[in-house]
This record gives sequence, C-alpha cells and structure tokens, in this order.
Amino acid sequence: MASSSPKNLTTTNHLRHVESMASLPSGAGKISHLNAVILGEALASEENDFVFPSDDFSRQALIPSPHKYLEMYKRSIEDPAGFWSGIASSEFYWKQKWGDQVCSENLDVRKGDIKIEWFKGGITNICYNCLDRNIDAGLADKIALYWESNEPGFDAHLTYSQLLHRVCQLANYLKSIGVRKGDAVIVYLPMLMELPITMLACARIGAVHSVVFAGFSSESLAQRIVDCKPKVVITCNAVKRGPKTIHLKDIVDAALVESAKNGISIDVCLTYENQSALKKESTKWQEGRDVWWEDVVPKYPTTCDVEWVDAEDPLFLLYTSGSTGKPKGVLHTTGGYMVYTATTFKYAFDYKESDVYWCTADCGWITGHSYVTYGPKLNGATVVVYEGAPNYPDSGRCWDIVDKYKVTIFYTAPTLVRSLMRDGDEASCISNLVYTLKSLYVTRYSRKSLRVLGSVGEPINPSAWRWFFNVVGGSRCPISDTWWQTETGGFMITPLPGAWPQKPGSATFPFFGVQPVIVDEKGTEIDGECSGYLCVKGSWPGAFRTLYGDHERYETTYFRPFPGYYFTGDGCSRDKDGYHWLTGRVDDVINVSGHRIGTAEVESALVSHPQCAEAAVVGVEHEVKGQGIYAFVTLVEGVPYSEELRKSLILTVRNQIGAFAAPDKIHWAPGLPKTRSGKIMRRILRKIASRQLDELGDVSTLAEPGVVDQLIALADS
Repeated sequence: MASSSPKNLTTTNHLRHVESMASLPSGAGKISHLNAVILGEALASEENDFVFPSDDFSRQALIPSPHKYLEMYKRSIEDPAGFWSGIASSEFYWKQKWGDQVCSENLDVRKGDIKIEWFKGGITNICYNCLDRNIDAGLADKIALYWESNEPGFDAHLTYSQLLHRVCQLANYLKSIGVRKGDAVIVYLPMLMELPITMLACARIGAVHSVVFAGFSSESLAQRIVDCKPKVVITCNAVKRGPKTIHLKDIVDAALVESAKNGISIDVCLTYENQSALKKESTKWQEGRDVWWEDVVPKYPTTCDVEWVDAEDPLFLLYTSGSTGKPKGVLHTTGGYMVYTATTFKYAFDYKESDVYWCTADCGWITGHSYVTYGPKLNGATVVVYEGAPNYPDSGRCWDIVDKYKVTIFYTAPTLVRSLMRDGDEASCISNLVYTLKSLYVTRYSRKSLRVLGSVGEPINPSAWRWFFNVVGGSRCPISDTWWQTETGGFMITPLPGAWPQKPGSATFPFFGVQPVIVDEKGTEIDGECSGYLCVKGSWPGAFRTLYGDHERYETTYFRPFPGYYFTGDGCSRDKDGYHWLTGRVDDVINVSGHRIGTAEVESALVSHPQCAEAAVVGVEHEVKGQGIYAFVTLVEGVPYSEELRKSLILTVRNQIGAFAAPDKIHWAPGLPKTRSGKIMRRILRKIASRQLDELGDVSTLAEPGVVDQLIALADS
C-alpha cells in the first residue's frame, strides 16, 4: 500500500506537459510566435490562440505566473504529504493533529481493496472552521450571505455572527429530536438561506446531510430516503421559480408514503414556511409528523457545542446518477474535503478578502456543496444566494444582481451562458480583434465590479467562452473554466486566473496535487498531443471515499476499468501545448445543464409507461444545455404514434425523475438496432440522433439491419 512518502515523479508525462509551458511569460507582448491577446486591451476572437491576463491582474494575483504555478505544482506532486499538511496546519483549526502518516492510499484493485485516507486521526469540525474560526479572526460583522428572492426587491442578509446563531439554533433542535453523530438527514430545500444553514448545522453536530435537488420527483426522493434511512427530512412548503409555484411539501409527502411502503418511516418532517410562495394555511399537513421550522427552531439557544470528528468521518452523501439506473450515494469525509475545497476556491478564483462571490448553482448538486457553502465559507467569503430563475423577470436578472451586490466573482454553467447569449445579442466583426457588441440584457448593466468569471458543469464551447469573456466580462475578466466531478470534491483541471494564458474552451492544467493522465483502451498512458480516456494517478484530499453501502460498485465503476488509476469516465484531448480539452462522457451518462443523468434511469421511466415496449436513450449536442436527451421508443404492438402519446411519455419521465430529465426528442422506433446477442448498438443511435448518417459504419452485423433504414425514415416524424 502506498504511503505519503515523496515520490520521484519529475519525469512523468503529466509533469513534462506542464513544464513544457513554463517558459511562456505572462505577457503576450513578449511572445512573437504566438497569436495572443491581453485582457483589458482587446477582445478574444476566433484567431487568437491564447488569451493572457493583464500585467496588472497578474501582479496582484495569488499565483502571478506559470513559473510560480509550476513551482507549487511540482512540490505538490513530489511531496504531497508535505504540501497538503502545510496548508492544513496553517489555515485550519484542528482539535488534534493527525499522526505521522498524512495520506494512505491504494488505487490498484490488483493489490487489494481501494482505500483513500487523508489526515486520519486528525480531529476537527468543518462548521467550526467555516464560522467560529472566521469570527475569532475578526469577521463577526462581515456579511456571510446575501439572499436574493425570486421576486425583485425582496432580499435579506446575515453576518458571520448571525449565521452562526442561526446554525446553532437548528443544530440544537436537531439534537433535541435525537439526531446524533453519524445519523443521516435528508434536505429537500430550494435556494433559501435555510439550505446552507441546514448543511452547516448538520456538520456542527456530526450528522451526515444528504441534500436532494428540489427538482427531483417524489419517486427519486423516496429512493434516496430508502437508501440512507434518515432521522429527519427537512423541506419547505413551496418555492417560486420564475412565475411558477412548486409545491415541495406535496412532493415530500408523496415520497414519504412511498418510502414507508419500503419499510422506511420518517417520524419528523421539519418544514420551513416560505411565505412568498405559499402560506401555512394552504399547506397540506400531517399532525404528529410535520413541524413548522418557525414554530420550533427560533426557540433554541444561539450557541451549540461542536461535535469534534475524525478527518475520515463522513460529512455528506450526495446521490448522483449512474449508468445502471440506481443512483450512487457518493460519500465525502471531513478533513481532506475541507482542505481541498477551501484551497481550490482560494486559488482558482484568486480570492481576495474584499470579493463578493456568486455561484449560480443549487446546493442540491456538488457545486453548491463545494462552492456555495463550504469552500467560500472556509475562506471567510461573502456569498450571494439566489432563489429564483436566472431569466426572471427577464434575461437581465443576473446582471441586475451583479450590480446590486457588486459581485466580483461570478461562477455559472455554460448552459446559462448559452441561454443568455440568445437573448438580444447581436455581434458584427469589424476586424480580427474588435467587435461591435449589442447585448441589451447585459450592457444595460454596469458589471464593472466583475473581475473573475467561472464556468462549471460541462465543457464550455469556444463561442460561448468568447461571448462570456467579451460581453459579460468586458474583455477584461479571466475565466476559470473548471473541470471536476461530484466524486472529486473540488476542481481538478482549471486555469489559475493570473498565471496561465487561456485558450477558449480549454480547462488548461491540473490543480495542485492532481496528476491527470490520458490512456488508451488498454490503459497505457499516452504522451504528447493525443486523445483518450481521462484518468487520475494518485489520490488527492478531496476524493470521495466510497459509494454508500456499495464499496464493490465503487471499485468496479471507478478503479477496475484501468487498474492503478481513478477513471473519470470522461474523454480528454491534450494539444501540442499541453492544454487539456474535455470531450464529455464516454459511458452512458448524459450531462444535461451540468446534471448527470443516467440513460438507464430515463429508459426505466419510459418503459414504465403502459404503452412503451422498449426504449433507448442517447445524448446529443444541445445549443443551450450542452447535451440533450434523445429517446428512441418502441411502442406496444398495435399502439399508434400520436402527439398525445409523445407528451404522455415525456410527462412520465418528468414525474418519475424530474423536469430536467425530460427527453427533448421522442423518436418513434419500430425496432432498435441490436446485435445478435441482443445488445443495443447505441453508437448507431447516436449517429442517427445527430443526423450523421454518413458515419453509421457497418450495419451488416445487426440482427435486423433493416431497422436502421426505418429509424432514418422516422427521424423527423
């Protein structure tokens, strides 16, 4: 089993790739052989290979040059124990330090069970580090959270001191109803301040929170309740998203009925009254089980003792879609996750104490965990939390919020960028580097407070990157185009704003301590310019430790495909300059607006429809969502195609999984292309869905080759 001793990695491929760029200076004017543009002086265009930070930005940045990055990166790879223990010791509070071994790991299934441990034996608490430590450092009166309602004109805020009081009151209530260290708590809340409050309250008492995105259906919620067996479910009665009211309590009620049928009964459903969406008297209620948050939580003391936990004690469960249809309970522990999320936030966004940070993600996803709640709070940051839809009441809402709170760091998804691009933007090219840009919903707002932009969820296409850079950022804000996963806990490949020149659409280089490798189908590392499967060599502190209750699936999914590596499931290209370009999932998971959705989940929902005999789902490129869901559906014999049936099938998926999983296209299929052994040839379906009909390849091996012609004929029906 590997330990934390220094490794002689200076000759490995990933380090050579990084070193190959180290000779580039931070200013474009010093490089004659590269097409380059300096932020703040010209606009990024199709002709530019590199986009450089301005000298002024780099001079003030935490990592001001490729040379500084390389110095720190080499140290993090050659001496990971020394690198990470130095950060952990100097920047966080530990009730008790870990032992001699900082890290213990085995990533090779051939050598035994997969195991990752960081700072084991160290005793700490992430809530204490998020709140108490910052208050002790003099931040008691600093704004911790700005909350913006769905409806313009309604807002609230909490200082760090006020946030701690609210967290302690909820923590005390949870303890009073029997929630103890290690107990699970299901959280089904929208983006109210009560959501991060709940997460921090659970962490304070050592409870394991499992936040479920408040867009999942009752069936999906019930599945998660049955799996983790929580002591309590926390929700609110309703939420407004744009003009629409979503009755969350009704969804929870249905989920609790379903979970009870599977032997899991919940004694307490703590419900927050979101008055702007629904009043108490209009909320369905079950006496003896349902409790109003406002009736009980404010009565508890504003101080609460911290439950000190081991670095390897569980912090949270977050369920993510899997290719087998059953959601995977990704388990993150406390110490390594704390150190990694805080450090990635600090450097990837070049965080300064004066920054006001807004991440548009929901806490129901990993981005909201790591970069709304924990990463920013561990750095003492001021965070904006927005309840509503980004285009409500119009597509200028985001920039209205940016100006209102003087947001300096704006982190969002390519989906939102592409959506806003389509609303009133016109661009005409005058020269290679200068554009006339008319974007009513963007340029009517100042946005001058912005200094760093960020992208998350799926690869951002170059045209969206340029629009984001040129229009939103005024051609002066670096873009941290971050690649990472629910499983990684934090950023893995990302630009550091003041260090590297950027290429639109590239995630650039690995974060400290991360060793990305590209392998071929046999698991052999590929050097130089190449494409292949993205794997990671060695562990990092933020890595997830297992899949809850299913360690075998954890090993099979992530470590058996390429023994000795963590397999990300993503494809990746590396260009001649060593830059990384993510090419998307290589398995049967579709990334829709940053939401990973298993094709098996959608297929299962479709086949549950009484008139659906068989279904096959593939992902296709989508202008806004990144990937869309394209479903081939074979109906029960004798059932005719109809628009009503199409709508009914889509509604079935919406009800069983959630609106975000609804197919964009139902393609009627008399049959599906299968091998003689019965395996569906999804490669062919993807080509048909993408209308790449000249790339179908050899179909003679299919059991019924004629099916392909039938599907093509029905493509637009």
